[in-house]
Amino acid sequence: MYVINQVTNAENNMSQWLVEFQDVYYTYPGTNQPAIANLTLRIPQGKRCAVIGQNGCGKTTLFLLANGLYKPQQGGICYGGKRINYNRNSLIELRQQVGLVFQNPEQQLIASTVEEDISYGLCNLGLSGKAISKRVPQVLDQFELTSFAKKPVHQLSLGQKKLVSLAGVMVLQPSLLLLDEPTAYLDPLHTRQLAQTLATIHTEGTTILMATHDLEWVDRWADWVFVLNRGKLLLEGTPKDVFTQGDLLNKVKLSIPLRFQLSSLLDEVNQSTTIEQLKTKILQILD
Repeated sequence: MYVINQVTNAENNMSQWLVEFQDVYYTYPGTNQPAIANLTLRIPQGKRCAVIGQNGCGKTTLFLLANGLYKPQQGGICYGGKRINYNRNSLIELRQQVGLVFQNPEQQLIASTVEEDISYGLCNLGLSGKAISKRVPQVLDQFELTSFAKKPVHQLSLGQKKLVSLAGVMVLQPSLLLLDEPTAYLDPLHTRQLAQTLATIHTEGTTILMATHDLEWVDRWADWVFVLNRGKLLLEGTPKDVFTQGDLLNKVKLSIPLRFQLSSLLDEVNQSTTIEQLKTKILQILD
């Protein structure tokens, strides 16, 4: 808690919270260790946020709770300042506003063709055929998928499947987009394309929360970072606030981006440091 308090001033600049977790607990059936434990966390509206931590720290569970797929066993979650209601109609409305894209697109793509898959969520909302026929082509164009509209989903590459699953969520026009390891298994080309797509989505007003192990991406992309450890919020702040806490991140087996490692190294350099010692340390960092 001491470390979190160090970034209170930056946190106070976040004028509006889109989703708030209040003392939330969630334990999976058949386990004793809670996946989420006494978690209080607030997602600032309009920001690009990242959540980081080791596997099993609670990132995916956090998303499933925020989207209403899971219900907390203790504590509460608010969306837009109102406590989430878990009746059917309220959950349908929530999932329209809080879109979740899974790490594995195979979990999300259910229709035969790209066009059908993107229209699936709109059909579930009960939109008219006229509204669907207008919105789907717009999203196909936005995500550069028009030429793939009639293509069977199973014939797509992994990068294309990830793009279609993202388009299938964004066609609902959510206020908050949750991305679980979106860069996993992507080559550099598709990673760059994803970055451009997310920049457009954010510019158009969507708040983004991404779970990722790619700390270099977090450093150059995120406005706000959450660090989870064993289901609890360990640290939050700007990338600079978080990644200058190297000793604490080390304790939970998280590294820091290269520029912070080099900055720390330069701080250690003094008159007694030889060129060979400096070379050795730099090579250790690059390894």
